[in-house]
Amino acid sequence: MSDSRAIGVFDSGLGGLTVVNELVRLMPNERIIYLGDTARVPYGGRSHETIRQYGLQDARVLMEMDIKLLIVACNTVSSVALDYLEQHIKDIPVIGVVLPGAKAAVLRTTGKKVGVIGTMATVGSGSYAKAIQDIDPSIKVFGKACPLFVPLVEEGLLDHEITKLTVQYYLKELIDFGIDCLVLGCTHYPLLTKVIQDTVSAGIQLLDSALWTAKEAQDTLTKLNALAPDGIDGFASSRFMVSDLTSRFESLAETLMGRRLPGIEKVSLDEIAAYQ
Repeated sequence: MSDSRAIGVFDSGLGGLTVVNELVRLMPNERIIYLGDTARVPYGGRSHETIRQYGLQDARVLMEMDIKLLIVACNTVSSVALDYLEQHIKDIPVIGVVLPGAKAAVLRTTGKKVGVIGTMATVGSGSYAKAIQDIDPSIKVFGKACPLFVPLVEEGLLDHEITKLTVQYYLKELIDFGIDCLVLGCTHYPLLTKVIQDTVSAGIQLLDSALWTAKEAQDTLTKLNALAPDGIDGFASSRFMVSDLTSRFESLAETLMGRRLPGIEKVSLDEIAAYQ
């Protein structure tokens, strides 16, 4: 059996394309429908009520397109509102990015000290610490909110001196704690991998939740016999939608994906906000 319907993926901005990139690499036959709520990015400093509202609106836009699997590629929504979304979406599987990233940390840490960086909402929720310690209570988890990272990525300042100084400022404390793994708890953060790795040194392994989330999606679809048929170029027929389209988004998306997107559509914010 197979299922040719698309996988739906949403994020507050372009960071979720890191998940899409891994999906395309692992499952090239799969068609993706992506929604980036770029008009309201970032979500990390919003109230929990607003995060739940935005997340459900994004999810329902994608649900209208008859997707077979929903990936919440936003760590903030995954941390604060995943249970809320699952209560409202019963027909298809819903995958967040927190649990896959937590599983990776448990597998990779040797010193039982894991760092987690993310938005204020993600770190404040304690979602990664809970997920990691539910698997292995002996692991110590140190969280650090890095609220300036998303704006720096969205501005395209990936290797700027300001970015380097900001990374050093945020991560010094985690380095001093003696962590051996660092979970990039926001899908924007893999775009800063080089700067972050240079800052923390090679002795600390960076864990990209995007890769592990894509693997979780592959396992889920395999178990459901819902993988797309062979012989299809899924990426070529994928759709990419944003609530605010800028030239910066297009150039960064191409850099991130290593190829030009087949097309980017602008979705009215009023249209997204109409879903309740």
